[in-house]
Amino acid sequence: MLPRLAGRLLGFGAVLAAGTAGAVTAPMLVVDVDSGKVIYSQGATDPWYPASITKLMTTYVALDMVRQGRASMDQLLTISEAAAAEPPSKMGFKPGTQLTLDNALKIIMVKSANDVAWAIGENLGGSIDGFAGLMNDTAQRLGMRDSRWTNPNGLPDPRQWTSARDMAILGRALLRDFPENRDLFSISAIQFGRAVMPNHNGLLGRYAGVDGMKTGFICSGGFNVVASANRNGRRIITVVMGQPSARERDLKAADLFDYGFGQSTFGWGGQTLNDMPASANATPPDMRPYICDKRRPMPTDSDSSALTASAAAAGANADNANAQLMAAGAPPSSALAFATMNSAALRNRALPPRAPLQPVLVWTGRDPAESAIAAADEAAPVKPARVRVAKPQKPAPSRAIAATGATVPQPKLLARQKPAAPASASAFASTGPATAVIAESKGHKAAKPAAKAARDGTKDVKTAKPAPKAEAKPAQKTAAKATARKKDD
Repeated sequence: MLPRLAGRLLGFGAVLAAGTAGAVTAPMLVVDVDSGKVIYSQGATDPWYPASITKLMTTYVALDMVRQGRASMDQLLTISEAAAAEPPSKMGFKPGTQLTLDNALKIIMVKSANDVAWAIGENLGGSIDGFAGLMNDTAQRLGMRDSRWTNPNGLPDPRQWTSARDMAILGRALLRDFPENRDLFSISAIQFGRAVMPNHNGLLGRYAGVDGMKTGFICSGGFNVVASANRNGRRIITVVMGQPSARERDLKAADLFDYGFGQSTFGWGGQTLNDMPASANATPPDMRPYICDKRRPMPTDSDSSALTASAAAAGANADNANAQLMAAGAPPSSALAFATMNSAALRNRALPPRAPLQPVLVWTGRDPAESAIAAADEAAPVKPARVRVAKPQKPAPSRAIAATGATVPQPKLLARQKPAAPASASAFASTGPATAVIAESKGHKAAKPAAKAARDGTKDVKTAKPAPKAEAKPAQKTAAKATARKKDD
């Protein structure tokens, strides 16, 4: 068994070391947690873009502040507009949403939510720059000499990098300094409302003994993982970085665990993390041309075969095709020096299906009841404000009717009258339009005289109309004459 595992690891190393001086070496590291002794290493001090394994650093700073009394797990964090604007992976909380630090840490460890990690930085550090300062101070204190931190979620920043060695140091520090929080790194899934979100770590529930920690992916850094496993009372941390797919990352980490647990600790006098020499590389390589080729779909930080065993065969074919594309896209001047799924050791292999998830409940607000109330208010349909609709007003009376004081008949009633009776007839003032119409509706013939009266009234109204016009004309003439006189003067 061990010779076969050693052959796999040496095969990885041979491919990774091949090529020109510009070859890329994807970092790998296996370390014993208790002693800090290095079991296997490859490019372990080379600078590398961390992606979401940055959230392990964010978690350490937060837990350290709680230990110092500068924060509490029940402390409410507020999602700002800047946090809400962070790209996925994210929870999608609206600005102003509040959640406890305890729930925030669970969310970033499982869902890897960038908006929540940003909120942790803003609320605990006062600003992102302030929290980044805390991250760098903590890293120096822990002996992480290869790391530079600028944000709490690991989204791309050319100024932010780390190394496999530094991440192993951080993993050991988390397990050593906060033993009461170890369960934070082994949560298989979280449940928010009705949504169940599985952990991105494809080793959890699939490799015996794995109990944490965190994965990460960005195009410039590839697929990374810091994983811990406990077997027969012995704990090992494995770091794998720069892989072309989540599936290959998980398989290589599993092989490294097998190799590490197969090594005897008796008479072991190997190299420690503190003894590892510094890298000759000043800056990290950019893996974007190889990891995120535009000719294929954007990779995701999850193994498609982690949930169903039937996806393993299809995933192998897809990953093999992706590997061929990456190899074809590599520039002639530099070798793409990391193992791909073209390797026979990985092509036809897959981890077993994941064990049933055991979701841990998370919520917004101080407690689940407060979260349920907020969710109900947000989900409830918005009731339109009750607006009193005024009844249709009667049409404004015409000037003629206003002058005579006549009432305006209702529109429905006018429809029953003979068209000869105009609406402005003054005769309606004396006889009453309602009486005339009601009589007609009952079959009486009393409406005819009213109609006749209406015709007579029409004449009166017509003779009355010219009166104001006649009065207005002399006034206009007088005004015109007066104006003419003034002009003459």
